[in-house]
Amino acid sequence: MKGKEPKPSTFQIWKLAARPHTLTASVAPVFVGYALTLRLIQQHPVLCGDVDETNHTCNNNDAAALLPMTIQFAAFAGLIQISTNLHNDYADFVKGADTDKRVGQARATQKGWLTPYETCRGCVLCLMASLFIGMRYLIPTNCSDGGSSADPMMVFIVLSSLFNAVAYTGGPFPLGYIGLGNISIGYSGLGDLFVFLYFGIVATVSVPYLYVTKTACISPLEDTTKLLQLLQYPFLCSVPIGFLATNIIVVNNLRDRHTDIHAGKRTLAVRFGAAFAKMEYLLLVVASYVFCVYFYLLEAESVRWTTVLPLLSLPMSIPQLKAVAFGGKDGQMLNEHVGGAAKLQLIYCILMTAGCLIANTR
Repeated sequence: MKGKEPKPSTFQIWKLAARPHTLTASVAPVFVGYALTLRLIQQHPVLCGDVDETNHTCNNNDAAALLPMTIQFAAFAGLIQISTNLHNDYADFVKGADTDKRVGQARATQKGWLTPYETCRGCVLCLMASLFIGMRYLIPTNCSDGGSSADPMMVFIVLSSLFNAVAYTGGPFPLGYIGLGNISIGYSGLGDLFVFLYFGIVATVSVPYLYVTKTACISPLEDTTKLLQLLQYPFLCSVPIGFLATNIIVVNNLRDRHTDIHAGKRTLAVRFGAAFAKMEYLLLVVASYVFCVYFYLLEAESVRWTTVLPLLSLPMSIPQLKAVAFGGKDGQMLNEHVGGAAKLQLIYCILMTAGCLIANTR
């Protein structure tokens, strides 16, 4: 008879529950946003607030001024993701999705290595840390005549991110205390949309938004048209990043669909079947590379080649497509391809960041 699995060290248990290896999905797009902001500054020097009138360039060190803002938002995004992971570890267990029949990677609460209370406590601590960063660094703006004020868009992003961290899986804590225990983004089949919006658009566009509103003092309420024009290209770049981030959850849900259906978890893979999930995966990969061609047509001729650098990640996508979209792999055999989808998004982000930085030097 198979012996009982030995209990890992406390550090390994918390590492398992927090899943730091998944942080690339939320943090990598933030640094794409950093590179896109440098591109904005180069194209619109007035945004830096200190312009050399002789050559119409920024006098200050833009990278040094922008980097702290980027790190602050990356820390916020990372903490939100860890909070979501910890709450998911707890909620999937108490809702019956994580049982002994689980085919994915081990979960700390399901294994009995952490109690539901301990996992929730870790989640709350991370949420408090992310709230502090949001309140201290992201929400305040000093552009108003009366001193510091709150940016309404950042208020929404911070508060909605906190809510989504616990609403993604739902469960009795903490939403049950306010009568919302039945709400679950993931269990209702909205997980794909959530990942696309927050791991794609929000993660990528927030740094350009923060710089434009805090440094250039372009108000989201009074200068909406100008703000939207400036953020149009960062938004377009966020779309393929969101597609590849979504594929991480697509593979995850494809793998878990047999156990999810018994727990009442109505993901898209459960609702529409494996064929739908495989087609979704294929279309999202293809669309992310089609965007490279679109960016090529948008960019100035001298730097067009930099926009297609993400195509260098195309060979990485081939084995993933063969296994997930066209192969017969299922269950535990898909575990490596959850990580494969995350690595593909990471390399795509790195190449897009490199392309922007190279274009900025020309």
